[in-house]
Amino acid sequence: MVTTTRDQLHLLGLEGLSRAEILEWLDFAEGFLDIARGSAPPQDSLKGKIVANLFFEDSTRTRGSFTIAAKRLGADCIDLSGSGSSVSKGESIVDTALTVEAMGVDAIVLRAKPSGAPHLVARAVRIPVINAGDGRHEHPTQGLLDLLTMRRHLGELKGKTIAIVGDIANSRVARSNVHGLTTLGAQVHLIGPPSLAPASFEKIVAGPGRVIVSHDLDAVLDDVDAIMMLRVQFERQGVGGISDDYRRLYGLSAQRAARLRPEAIIMHPGPMNRGLEIDGEVADDPERSVIREQVTNGVAVRMAVLKKLIVH
Repeated sequence: MVTTTRDQLHLLGLEGLSRAEILEWLDFAEGFLDIARGSAPPQDSLKGKIVANLFFEDSTRTRGSFTIAAKRLGADCIDLSGSGSSVSKGESIVDTALTVEAMGVDAIVLRAKPSGAPHLVARAVRIPVINAGDGRHEHPTQGLLDLLTMRRHLGELKGKTIAIVGDIANSRVARSNVHGLTTLGAQVHLIGPPSLAPASFEKIVAGPGRVIVSHDLDAVLDDVDAIMMLRVQFERQGVGGISDDYRRLYGLSAQRAARLRPEAIIMHPGPMNRGLEIDGEVADDPERSVIREQVTNGVAVRMAVLKKLIVH
């Protein structure tokens, strides 16, 4: 949602955004693609501004792309992690955010283990807060970059069929994509083992689209326009972990990829467990895989978010 507190805008999730609002974000991000690709010069629209990246969970793509996005808009960045901040001494995330705000930063990008942490911070500070992933809840900028990638390859997403495969239960990426895709009218198949693909996800439809939860990957391969493989989040698994036959049942092998429609695209939010949820040759397929493009599009999306929230 784009939430307003004290006349300040925050991007905390895709849940609650209208079709028009999502399309506005995507259209705005399109304008930054050339800069993200390095084929156009950076801007200086955020010159003199400071963006604070507060990342209390590990990250490569999200953290790096927010830093690059800020710099390509002319802003400076400061980076804090749990081990390098007072959070490791027992300070709350809200108090850390208030401290950083008092130093004069202009926006906070927050990744945190507790679901809802960005919402608490947004209510406490007077600067924009951007949710960079909170627990199992949402990852809105990942959702937007995925939607942008799909739209560029598939066109209008209304009526398209998208499969999201793997560790659905623990995936904030899946939640943001479900909200965004169904709002834009797509049909979403969520596929994984029963323990990782709960039927309750069928109830979080946000718009005219539909969500179907199932446990048979092979049954949908012939019909999808895009397939997104999710990382198995071993750090969030219970004592039992995942079954030994996970790859056989849910991995995207070259044989399975060959069954996809010629125009279907292959996605992964990263990081990848190659040889588990996706085979290396499938991830690197120059014709079907758009995984690297997702990363580039992420810079454009994060440039758009930073500029809109800081300059609005």
